[in-house]
Amino acid sequence: MRLSKNAIPSGKTGKRGMAYGTYSPDLLTRILRETKTIALVGASADWRKASFIVMKYMLSKGYDVIPVNPRAAGTEILGRPVVAALANITHPIDMVDIFRNAEAAGGVSDEAITIGAKTVWMQLAIINEPAAARAESAGLTVIMDRCPKVEYSRLCGEGGWMGLPSNIISSRRTRRLAR
Repeated sequence: MRLSKNAIPSGKTGKRGMAYGTYSPDLLTRILRETKTIALVGASADWRKASFIVMKYMLSKGYDVIPVNPRAAGTEILGRPVVAALANITHPIDMVDIFRNAEAAGGVSDEAITIGAKTVWMQLAIINEPAAARAESAGLTVIMDRCPKVEYSRLCGEGGWMGLPSNIISSRRTRRLAR
């Protein structure tokens, strides 16, 4: 099995027993700083679902988040109109955040390539090496088995109060990642 070229082998295994790597804080920070628009594939209007929580958090941090869900197309989630597919988005997308299973992530990654996204981000426990290889071959950055909400809060120091290891000890107030 091949690891994404952005991953550093860690010897760990994910929830499904597949190998995954770690990503440098510099890489994650660069992605989160350069990203302005996120297409959140698998968005849900259910406030108890992780995709809703992530969307709400990323909106609160100033990102333009577009919910993508064919069953909810034409409705709104958190005041944002839902589209049926990535192809229905009329402006450039920086990141495609995938809240679908690993098998579906392949097709979503291919759509991300087609629309010219810069980053494909597969959520926690989502690992699809062939999809990652195709996206990287097309010039996209790929992150797997990570959550942008968790990484953002960890990198800016907010995650410490939630028990996330930030490797930052400070008495200073938390800061936003300068974008």
